[in-house]
Amino acid sequence: MRYFNFATHCCLLFFSISFANSEDIKEIAISSFSTGELTDWKTKSFLATTDYQITPIDNTLALQAISHASASGLYKEQRIDLHKTPYLNWSWRINHHLTGLNEQSKAGDDYSARIYIVVNGGLFFWRTKAINYAWASNTDKGVIWPNAFAGKNTMMVALRSSKDKTHTWYSEKRHILADFKYLFGYDIQYIDSIALMTDTDNSKSDAHAYYGDIYFSAE
Repeated sequence: MRYFNFATHCCLLFFSISFANSEDIKEIAISSFSTGELTDWKTKSFLATTDYQITPIDNTLALQAISHASASGLYKEQRIDLHKTPYLNWSWRINHHLTGLNEQSKAGDDYSARIYIVVNGGLFFWRTKAINYAWASNTDKGVIWPNAFAGKNTMMVALRSSKDKTHTWYSEKRHILADFKYLFGYDIQYIDSIALMTDTDNSKSDAHAYYGDIYFSAE
């Protein structure tokens, strides 16, 4: 009987600790570029391939993206419970702005840097939704519009613009639950993948950007 009670106590203690740890999650790493890691990121190419590689810059490591009339992105499948960690955090910088583009048209759908948050529709692919936080060059900061190719299934958010300095790091923090509700009109709990892309296939121009570590946080 004593053994049973001791074993039961240990079992309950184990599950209590595990439950507490799962409830006390403060951050979930999506990338560890600053440690030289590019694990679990996959490539999706649309036209030619943007060069992505970990490189030193400003006394740290970051993901460098160089596009020469290319359109490919990196994505990572990772399910995130937004009820526990609703905030997306990242940093980025670009070397120059793109010019002469109507970013709300197919011919101008190019960006020095952008990050996608994707909610997978599964077999019902038309239900897949995405928020695309973009470093726009010719759209004012704060403007929102449907993507020129995906329509209202992918909503563009001009988070940075030509008014923001080049060769300068900016740190971002977005409440994904609130943004999704505002953009699509309904609540979600999980996102399924994160992607980033530097592309200039439509304008046949060049872009050079850097991405810092990406993570979700509780606050």
